Amino acid sequence: MLSFITSLLPTSYLLPGWLTLETNPLDDLLQGLVGACGISVLCSLMRVHLFVEEESRSEKDVSSQNHQSGTKRGFAGMLNFFFVTGILAIVGSRVASLVVLEFCLRAISGWVTAGPESGKFLQQLLVQSQFSLGCAINCSLHFLHEGASQRWLCLLLAAALSWFLARQASRLLHHVMALYKLHSSQRYCGICISLLTSGRCLLPMLCRALLITFSVAVMAAVSLINQQFLSATEALRFWTPLTICYTLLVVYMQEEQHRLPSSQAVLNTVIVRLGGLMVLMLTVGRWSDVLHILMCFLGEASCLIPTMDLLDATSSREEEDYTDNVRREHRRRPQAQKKEHQS
Repeated sequence: MLSFITSLLPTSYLLPGWLTLETNPLDDLLQGLVGACGISVLCSLMRVHLFVEEESRSEKDVSSQNHQSGTKRGFAGMLNFFFVTGILAIVGSRVASLVVLEFCLRAISGWVTAGPESGKFLQQLLVQSQFSLGCAINCSLHFLHEGASQRWLCLLLAAALSWFLARQASRLLHHVMALYKLHSSQRYCGICISLLTSGRCLLPMLCRALLITFSVAVMAAVSLINQQFLSATEALRFWTPLTICYTLLVVYMQEEQHRLPSSQAVLNTVIVRLGGLMVLMLTVGRWSDVLHILMCFLGEASCLIPTMDLLDATSSREEEDYTDNVRREHRRRPQAQKKEHQS
């Protein structure tokens, strides 16, 4: 039935080759839905982690109010969710693979150069990985279900499961925002008590989940990109400028992040890296790749702009930690001087 419907759609005899779809539109839509659900789960759990961490410090600052305003989007949040789903459905597997490889290279280099700021870097990296996570899920599903006879049915089951997980994560977030203070003080809610006792394990769990997801996505991305080449020399001609270009971009972006505020540095990073990827596709890619990279700009913006409060929260937490360390050092110095005089 699906093949009969897709056979009625306009194909290459009406449209140019770079505008024709690579796969079934229903498969692309289901893959985009799974990727958007993964982004939703990540954002919800990140907000839960930051809220529980703030409540453990028993301080009511501006960042907690931003988290609450971020959870009350209602119709706008649902509209943004379906917009991200559409963007991930349109972006092809080739460009999604390139986005995944670029993000992994940036994450590894940033983690190596972070040093003592690794905690802050991990939190910011989780926020910045939203659209890349959707692309990782997209290309992984494309690779794992390639050649399956009932591919749409497998993707439908995956979409249903991911939708359920996204709804559960959203309900957890609303429950924590509304009742965590009451339940953690009176200790009669199992969810809030578990977050109170083991809430620090949430961030490492997210890091491990993303590590597994991107590890699978990297293998899928390399395989999908290599399928586009007919010989090893053609593949080498593509990979060499890609590696050199993004190595230079990563070094430049690391310097920008230390020099500019977090939110402005993230937006500049998106423009620079996707702009560099577009220049690369203009030289060795196809017109469809350029069109998909333009869609990636919209996808990154739709993921990062609603979650700027999370980036501001991580940067403000870094400033609070720095001031706390300075105060501790000032308190320790007089005590050390008294001990020296006594000795």
